[in-house]
Amino acid sequence: MTEKQGILVMSYGTPRSLDDIEDYYTDIRRGRPPPPDLLEELTERYKAIGHSPLLEITEAQARGIEERTGISTYVGYKHIDPFIPDAVATMAKDGVERAIGLVLAPHYSKMSVGDYTRRAEVGAAEHGWTGDLRVVKSWHLEPGFIALLAARVEEALGRLKTPRDGETVVIFSAHSLPERILQADDPYPDQLRETAEAVAARMGLPKWCIGWQSAGRTEDPWIGPDILEVLGDLKEEGATSVVVCPAGFVADHLEVLYDIDIEAQQIARKQGIELVRTRSPNDDPEFLDVLAGVVKRALSE
Repeated sequence: MTEKQGILVMSYGTPRSLDDIEDYYTDIRRGRPPPPDLLEELTERYKAIGHSPLLEITEAQARGIEERTGISTYVGYKHIDPFIPDAVATMAKDGVERAIGLVLAPHYSKMSVGDYTRRAEVGAAEHGWTGDLRVVKSWHLEPGFIALLAARVEEALGRLKTPRDGETVVIFSAHSLPERILQADDPYPDQLRETAEAVAARMGLPKWCIGWQSAGRTEDPWIGPDILEVLGDLKEEGATSVVVCPAGFVADHLEVLYDIDIEAQQIARKQGIELVRTRSPNDDPEFLDVLAGVVKRALSE
């Protein structure tokens, strides 16, 4: 008898409305309610973008994977319902015996993909699911993903009003994490650089760099340089235009629509630099083909 398979699609999550922001932020802070000033700041950021489409995009990505693999997908979020353990509970109820876990983030860190994996394992223990779960660690060098990013960078370069020349720089960015991960030889920074190098090599980019973004508001230092600092440095080096490729993100959400499109854009304008951003993969059919391919390969191993 063929074992019943499932795909556990995991994502960060986002508030569904402004009324959900406090609970969402409290969950991120491991049950500690945010101080009023930080809650107000986050609320204003969500108001500025109008709406974060992350949940709708994640659901569309999951549907696309299911359509391409013929295997049921179960969506679980890290900081909003349905939480990852809830999705595992549904898999258990449906009789899934073997599942592939796919985190919608291409680069591995113990604090990101590793934490999603831990939450799935906790859910399995809580709900008595004894099925086989294998979480894909990373897919940052998947050929189709590199090709898609390269195409998006080329498209963004074509949108520059400033003449494309030797003073144009491509910034590859991802969500920063606390610097303490470096002490444990976490592969996260190296994997982002590998993605950037692969795209740059494919395109023959003359100038590119790494910029970190969206660092948390904690006392611990976070990986840098921050993308806002990078923009200042590039101005001093004579850059006239930049393309930001947020390679660590696969969907439009706050860290893209606010942190880049509003905050970084404002800094760039003050520096006299033209900034354009690559379009997010979202539910583009080519990107869904990539994700389905990652899952299919994992199932065959």
